[in-house]
Amino acid sequence: MVLTDKSRITIDNTSHIFSRTELLLGQQRMERIAAARVIIFGVGGVGSWCAETLVRSGIGHLTMVDGDEVAASNINRQLMATTATIGQPKVEVLRERLQLINPDADIRTVYGRFNAETAESFHLSEYDYVIDAIDSLTDKSLLINTVTRLPHTELFSSMGAARKFDPTKIRIAEFWRVAGDPLARTLRHKFKQSGTYPARKFLCVYSDEVMPNAYESPDRANRVPANNTQRGVPNGTLAHITVIFGNLLASLVLKHLCA
Repeated sequence: MVLTDKSRITIDNTSHIFSRTELLLGQQRMERIAAARVIIFGVGGVGSWCAETLVRSGIGHLTMVDGDEVAASNINRQLMATTATIGQPKVEVLRERLQLINPDADIRTVYGRFNAETAESFHLSEYDYVIDAIDSLTDKSLLINTVTRLPHTELFSSMGAARKFDPTKIRIAEFWRVAGDPLARTLRHKFKQSGTYPARKFLCVYSDEVMPNAYESPDRANRVPANNTQRGVPNGTLAHITVIFGNLLASLVLKHLCA
């Protein structure tokens, strides 16, 4: 057995981190990836995995927005959730991990939420890509309507990842072509009711599977029926599904940059 003194290990040049990525994509694409500015709203089961994949792929500027702390119920599916991080802000725990992956990355955090009161403070036109991994129906619809009116900012959105089991059912489609997903259906209904529609098309990660919960959690009593649209209404969720959702969102950013 060979013991390694980890305290003596240093990274003199972080470009070595991405040597295998550059072999596949080439230097010019890697430069575009490093220069891209990405903001992720929601770093839970979907957003946390998306963030790590982006940083491991060479994204040099990442902002993460989330107003929650790590809870014990997050441990089954969220990247930064462990028994040691319970009670800590998700964005801060995740930032620490991502900086260990790439110390040179510009990773910023906002411990808060995107909503009608805070929307203007994010200056979304300054970003190349916006990742929507928001649970709240109201905030999600506002983000979609806001970003699709920005001419030079791409939006990629996650539909509901809860109550899914079969990874082969996960798909990518333009929002108006998403079929079988309760969250997308409710969002479309909300847009039609308000008369305010997304200004342009955008891609979504979704699954048409809707698996029933095996039992009703006690904190679901007397609450809104589960449909993946109301924040705070718990549904069963599995890590292998949220990981794929997050990685597919990251792949959309990389594909767009490498086109």
